[in-house]
Amino acid sequence: MPRPDRYRWVVLAVGAAAQAATSAYFLGLASITPALRVHFGLDLPGVGTLLGTIALGLVLTLIAWGSAADRFGERGVMTVGLLGAAIALGAAAVVPNPAAVGLLLALAGASGASVNSASGRAVLTWFPAERRGFAMSIRQTAVPVGGGLAALVLPGLADTAGVPAAFAALGGFCAVAAVAVAIWVTEPPGSPARGTAERAGFSVVLRNRRLLLLSVAAFSLVIPQSMGLTFLVELLHDSAGFSPAVAAAVLAGVQALSVVGRLSSGLWSDQVGSRLGPLRITAVVVAAAFALAAALEPGPAALFVIVLVPAVAISASWNGLVYAAAGELAPPGRAATAMAVSNTAAFVSAAVGPMVGGVIAHAAGWPAMLACGAVVALLARLALAGGRQDARSRAATSVQKS
Repeated sequence: MPRPDRYRWVVLAVGAAAQAATSAYFLGLASITPALRVHFGLDLPGVGTLLGTIALGLVLTLIAWGSAADRFGERGVMTVGLLGAAIALGAAAVVPNPAAVGLLLALAGASGASVNSASGRAVLTWFPAERRGFAMSIRQTAVPVGGGLAALVLPGLADTAGVPAAFAALGGFCAVAAVAVAIWVTEPPGSPARGTAERAGFSVVLRNRRLLLLSVAAFSLVIPQSMGLTFLVELLHDSAGFSPAVAAAVLAGVQALSVVGRLSSGLWSDQVGSRLGPLRITAVVVAAAFALAAALEPGPAALFVIVLVPAVAISASWNGLVYAAAGELAPPGRAATAMAVSNTAAFVSAAVGPMVGGVIAHAAGWPAMLACGAVVALLARLALAGGRQDARSRAATSVQKS
């Protein structure tokens, strides 16, 4: 085998590609909703329900996949999950009934959840603590990258070859990723054999106060993130007078900034030797920026945009820190399970945030929604207030025994 200090980057690249493959259908199918409506004869609520089944399948299985990754290793778990997603998406390409396709998409979401749980564990086991934050951030950037690439490719493919071709292409991406995982993802040299390492019971994860508070922080920080990303185009159109096309271009720019932010936050956490410290600062900055945007919303449009755009970008820049911290804080042998718990909290919040934000904005206006994002970000800071001992001090114990 090549030198571990070099091969770890191969494992990271394959894990990131696997994450991009699942994100391509988690996020990318939204780019062909008009084609899906025509193909299946659905109205807006119907197509929303169809795509929502993916998230349902994912949330229900994240913790189970995390536990499996801790027990059997990430290669087998990701390979099985990606193959399951490939089969489900391939079947969706030939099934005409939208209800059946919804069940297949739920299966694809449930299968793809394996990558969310297991690829983070691969980063933890292969990378030392002083590089782990950056590595985890690279893995997290695969989420918007995969969704963005799908959004670029799928509309043209659906227009020229039809919706079945879009499903088939997504399934093919997952199949290729499964082969890559099976070939190149391995355990680090010197890792204990599967089934021989010390492993805490699952209930220990749920009783770990610091992990639960970290999950509360993740849930809270996703609220302003999801509201900002979901309603940025509407905000820029209503409050700043941007055309839909220009507002959409700004959203694309915010996504690009969030990628830079995720990488930068990972480097920052490595340099200061802390995941929780940068998270605390980020929560305060997000709260202040959303509060300032709420105050400026009726004011000068240019100033409002100057504040709002960075606020939304920063709100989407911290995710890798939470998952690295969760894995490092985990009880022995439960890194993937701990990350899955935090990931579940984040995905539930991502579903709740836009709904709550839409209700608040409709009832009380955009400033009220932005103020709500600020308040919830402060709640995240409060959840992170305890536990002055940094997650990295636990890294050697929990990760090495995983």
